[in-house]
Amino acid sequence: MLRAELLRDGDDPGRLTVRVFIPATDDLAAWAATHQERMEELRAELSLRLPSARLLEFTPDAPDAPVLSMPDDGSLATGQLSSRDIVIKALALLRENYVFPELAEQVAIGVETRLAAGEYDNLDEITLTELLTGHLQEATGDKHLRVRLGGGPGPDRRREGDKPADRQPDRQKVRQIGRLDNFGIHRVERLDGNIGYLDLRRVPVPENAGPAIAAAMELVSGTYALIIDLRQNGGGSPDGVAFWCSYLLPEEPVHLNDIFHADTGEIRQFWSLPYLPGSRYPDRPVYVLISSRTFSGGEEFCYNLQALGRAELIGETTSGGAHPTRPFPISAAVSIAVPFARSINPITGTNWQGTGVIPDTPALADEAYRVAYEKALRHVIELGDVPQPIAGEARDTLSTLTGGEASEPR
Repeated sequence: MLRAELLRDGDDPGRLTVRVFIPATDDLAAWAATHQERMEELRAELSLRLPSARLLEFTPDAPDAPVLSMPDDGSLATGQLSSRDIVIKALALLRENYVFPELAEQVAIGVETRLAAGEYDNLDEITLTELLTGHLQEATGDKHLRVRLGGGPGPDRRREGDKPADRQPDRQKVRQIGRLDNFGIHRVERLDGNIGYLDLRRVPVPENAGPAIAAAMELVSGTYALIIDLRQNGGGSPDGVAFWCSYLLPEEPVHLNDIFHADTGEIRQFWSLPYLPGSRYPDRPVYVLISSRTFSGGEEFCYNLQALGRAELIGETTSGGAHPTRPFPISAAVSIAVPFARSINPITGTNWQGTGVIPDTPALADEAYRVAYEKALRHVIELGDVPQPIAGEARDTLSTLTGGEASEPR
């Protein structure tokens, strides 16, 4: 298979066609006979995961090529839900689990009014999840609350006798997947002037990412200042945030954050760690780059450091999502992510929900790197014990920066 296209039916907005393009062949029937088992598996998977894809087509990637069609035969209808039923179940899960029950009730009533008016009737799963998510987020201001494709396994997909533990992802497999993007550590660099630079795109759990985080911090441990780039960080694990923050703080544990679980009333505290593999970075300037794309765990990372006075935040106000979230399957095709808890900073007594994290030094996202680098270089130049080659390098680089000629790492 080369590629696939998703086609909408103009006369029936709830009906989709998935067209799969295969290598050129003179005998489509022979190709189909060879690949029949895989074609049937794909048809069954579509029937569960995207029920609105009523038609699956296979065609050679060539002009005027013949098309082989596989319609949904209805054999998996029990695992499919109508758009109306998806909305009803999503609202039930919202009412049962949302961190603010009274707000959940108000929002659910508003969506039920839309449902009664037919706004969600006969929509395909893609359109429905986008529309319903928009309505939920508009009413709550909560960007963690979303309905999306990808639910739980259908009833016929679980083997008899399976235990919940049997369905947990294998830890080693998760680690191997995490290695593909280096556990969110997109770039580690020593910049001219002996400035460290870390570009972090997500915050994974330290059980998986610990060795990579320790290695990254070791590589910047000899620098005079550190720039941490969270402008494209989409979040992750609170434990991962605590692990990263620990490297920037002394050995004595520091209270970083609390998470209040609305369903149980439990408060879980997060503290910096007294022991870490590798070198800490507790006493040199740290500049954190943020943008409107910085979200969730990425926001907690910079919020914790700002509240402690440990870092200067440079850039744009962040996205504003402070609620830990749990996924709940609605069907085999659709799930809802419901915020079930809220963060409470021990210093500010609040969090960044809705407001975002406000930078100490406002700057456009594209300018934040230059602003931070200039600050870091000025710090190096002002130090009295910097070896002359590095001091000269810092002065030359600052001159280039202020002349507008410098570009940031890619």
